[in-house]
Amino acid sequence: MRFPNQRLARLFALLQNEPLPQDELARRLAVSTRTVRTDIAALNQLMADHGASLQLNRGSGYQLQIDDERRFHAMLQTAAPAAGTPRTSADRVLQLLLRFLTSAFALKLEDLACEWFVSRNTLQGDMAEVREWLGRYELTIESRPRFGMKLFGPERAIRSGLTDLLYQHSSAGPLPPTLSAALDDQRLAAVQPLLHQALLHSGLRVCDDGERYLRLYCALAVQRLAAGCPLNEAIATEVDDDVQQAARQLAALLQPLAGRVLPAAEEAWLRVQLAARRIGELAAGTIGADDDELLVDYLLRYINERYNFALQHDRQLRADLLTHVKTLITRLRYQIAIPNPLLDNIKQHYPLAYDITLSAVTSWSKHTPYRVSENEVGFLVLHIGVGLERHYQVGYQRQPQVMLVCDSGNSTLRMLQAMLLRHYPQLVVQEMITWRDYEQLTTVEADFVVSTVRLEEKEKPVVVVDPFPSDYQLEQLGKLALLDRTRPWMLEKYFSERHFLRLEQPVARSELFRQLCDRLQQDGVVDTAFYPSVEEREAIVSTLLGEGIALPHALGLQAQRSCVYTVLAPQGIAWGDETAYVIFLLAISKEDYEQAMAIYELFVTFVRERATLRLRDCADFASFKTVAMECLSRL
Repeated sequence: MRFPNQRLARLFALLQNEPLPQDELARRLAVSTRTVRTDIAALNQLMADHGASLQLNRGSGYQLQIDDERRFHAMLQTAAPAAGTPRTSADRVLQLLLRFLTSAFALKLEDLACEWFVSRNTLQGDMAEVREWLGRYELTIESRPRFGMKLFGPERAIRSGLTDLLYQHSSAGPLPPTLSAALDDQRLAAVQPLLHQALLHSGLRVCDDGERYLRLYCALAVQRLAAGCPLNEAIATEVDDDVQQAARQLAALLQPLAGRVLPAAEEAWLRVQLAARRIGELAAGTIGADDDELLVDYLLRYINERYNFALQHDRQLRADLLTHVKTLITRLRYQIAIPNPLLDNIKQHYPLAYDITLSAVTSWSKHTPYRVSENEVGFLVLHIGVGLERHYQVGYQRQPQVMLVCDSGNSTLRMLQAMLLRHYPQLVVQEMITWRDYEQLTTVEADFVVSTVRLEEKEKPVVVVDPFPSDYQLEQLGKLALLDRTRPWMLEKYFSERHFLRLEQPVARSELFRQLCDRLQQDGVVDTAFYPSVEEREAIVSTLLGEGIALPHALGLQAQRSCVYTVLAPQGIAWGDETAYVIFLLAISKEDYEQAMAIYELFVTFVRERATLRLRDCADFASFKTVAMECLSRL
């Protein structure tokens, strides 16, 4: 059996492992739920004669049901393997990287085009991404007429690139067929007990992901040594005794596999790799022994000054950061890249903590020769985020505001207040007044009114209860008390028609920033320093959150008062390599720092709801607000 396209093959692979609901399948495959249902039907047609089908079970989702074990396993054995001729641009880029990193000879695009059944122009287009990826490791490709294209760069950089590539595209199990050409799976298995032995004997601790990376690197180093590609660069390394012991023993254990004595440079680089991935107690080594304290102090002080979050006295956070930063400085010093498989999830689900950390790290980098990657920032975000959760209401919730109206005297009023708070402690009694005082009011600021007498509504709902409320009355009250008011309230407070713009013609991103910031400055929301800060933040890393939604903002909380400038661009605005259709320019003041997380959560909700097209097509602010409320009310 052959799958007609890669998406069906991936869908089948996902459902082989576990049952999944259609929403989760749509998220993983980046398609709509309707497409998922269509693909499920197509897979069921393909498997109809092979003793299996995909059934929808309520509560768990789609599940693989095998009716005939013999026919199903026969299908698996005869099915076309997932690896083979690359069909997509991503597959071709991966194959090109592997070819360049492992080939000792020049490659010709004409030969690869014939092998993969694509045009030379197609591969030429993929080469731009290949060159950009290799450039991160200081590797270059040189072309010569009638000779081909060859990779040039230090052996250390080639190994780093290959190891990162293998780490990113492999799981903890055997290597997929696509990657087996770059590294022998048997050699990888042979390295595992040797690495365990060296770590156990030295007492050095590494996490599971760190151990997997080290296993890949050691197997690759052995393979490169056996192929006659040793490390020759002299590296001056000063590390702790346990790291030296582990590297020395590991080098001795790897020699039989390599079939030769490991040069001193190989052992020195093993020391760096081990030091960069160790975990545990903070050790007093000589690599960055002073820099780690300075960096942690700088980060926490910057966060307090720019974002108003005081975390300097959190001993647990400081200890966690020191432990992490110790190895971080080692990686920065020797340009060791560690992939972060959770980076996209961190950026999307913890946008405020990510921005705070990115801003602090970028500011620190201006005073040092180090360049901190997004992957490293993502690891730091987890520590900063936990610190924020310990000390601040980062998951801001607006409590329901209630007005009590009673004409039976203060004692009855106090009793009613106590009884209501006993059943619904989240209520905030904003005001307690008499019926006559209520009649004099023109508007009610509270979310709703609870009264012992019948009242005329003043644009806010009124719940009538007895001095001793019945179960039914408490249940009616609960419908208002338990309603999520945070997101709708944030929408009312920070969004306005005055700060709403629909662009009928596309404009340049910088021009849009200038136009919006000038308007905010005229309204007294920001000062002259806001626009340059927005441009500086955008230059660091794109603020495109996903699904065509962008969140440009300044470095730090620089606004005089908080608001969101909403821009709908049906024609789209070029945002780096992608396009933004819905833009929210954030201006947040330090006074609203505890509500900042909830503001960000609004936009994360729009991404999760895939609301870009509905928001983009809104003709005015009223229709935008309606669509936004629909998205927020479903949570």
